[in-house]
Amino acid sequence: MYKKSRAWIELDMGNLKHNIEEFRRVLPFDCMLMPAVKANAYGHGAVLVAQALQKEGIDAFCVASVSEGIELRQAGIAGEILVLGYTHPAEFGDLLAYDLIQTVVDGNYAKLMRDDGRRFKVHVGIDTGMHRLGERWENIEEIVNIFRIPNLKVMGVFSHLCVSDGNSVQERSYTMEQIHHFEYVVEELHRKGFHHFKCHLQGSYGILNYSQCCFDYARAGIALYGIYSAKNDRENAAVDLRPVLSLKTRVESVKMLYHGEGAGYGLTYSARGNRKIAVLSIGYADGVPRELSNCGFVLCNGKMAPVIGRICMDQMLVDVTDIPQVEAGDEAVLIGKSGDLEIQAEEMAQWAGTISNEIVSRLGERLERVAE
Repeated sequence: MYKKSRAWIELDMGNLKHNIEEFRRVLPFDCMLMPAVKANAYGHGAVLVAQALQKEGIDAFCVASVSEGIELRQAGIAGEILVLGYTHPAEFGDLLAYDLIQTVVDGNYAKLMRDDGRRFKVHVGIDTGMHRLGERWENIEEIVNIFRIPNLKVMGVFSHLCVSDGNSVQERSYTMEQIHHFEYVVEELHRKGFHHFKCHLQGSYGILNYSQCCFDYARAGIALYGIYSAKNDRENAAVDLRPVLSLKTRVESVKMLYHGEGAGYGLTYSARGNRKIAVLSIGYADGVPRELSNCGFVLCNGKMAPVIGRICMDQMLVDVTDIPQVEAGDEAVLIGKSGDLEIQAEEMAQWAGTISNEIVSRLGERLERVAE
């Protein structure tokens, strides 16, 4: 099958390698990367990305679910794979069968695993202030009791920073409180005789804004793929991260839309004057946000083409009146470069009123991923 026939994702593995080197440059020497390849590696393709990461000497990964871990194992990915989220007891056997590490999401969950009786590898989640998963940092005795459960092999502890992407005084103060809470838990565990476990706290923005923190792992996520959560973050970044992903599609048809005619579902676009429009073979079922209807842009032949009408399930319309020589079969770029212009995931997210993490992680399975 021709992988670039309808709509596809191109992955620049050279940029991925460059981003790894940038993270290694700013992190302490003994802090290893533990990339997050959850949500299909933020839409990039988990297997392709994990294979490339392994070639760069990375041997620890984070996923969100058992099924994501199984997919990596079945593709031959070795090393440690940590399941960051909840796993139902009915799937505990898969943790063992595929040698996956499970997060202990709180004290009650630890007791559930204890009562199962089988021996599990785990990391213990510590709630330092995000108040999502993890045992509260103040509950030292409860955390110690998890370490003492005979059938749990505790290989690590971790927490998550919830405002590390912010630069206000309040946000930086709260992040430092979280860091200190986590360090306190680690120190208390050491004081009580527990030493053989790894620690990790930083996600992408924890690395970018608090790279001086010295833990065993850093869970690089969205930024590993050269994407920031918001456009301004790229402009203010101290590291040179390069986008890995380009999103492209084909022009299906080019036609005229005459003055006063509407286009698309609901006829929400009405032509002012005669317009030349192109039909693109991609839509919201592929992950293109419907919020881009009548407000986004794509690149055709190195020029900006505005989106007109509503985004459909499998197609979308753009105005190419001012772009010469657009023909059926041409490439159109939704994220990436065309000529001297580039649309970044952060820009698409801004047009859609969301963050780039959501944009790329929702890119659909029927988009072929092509590593280049």
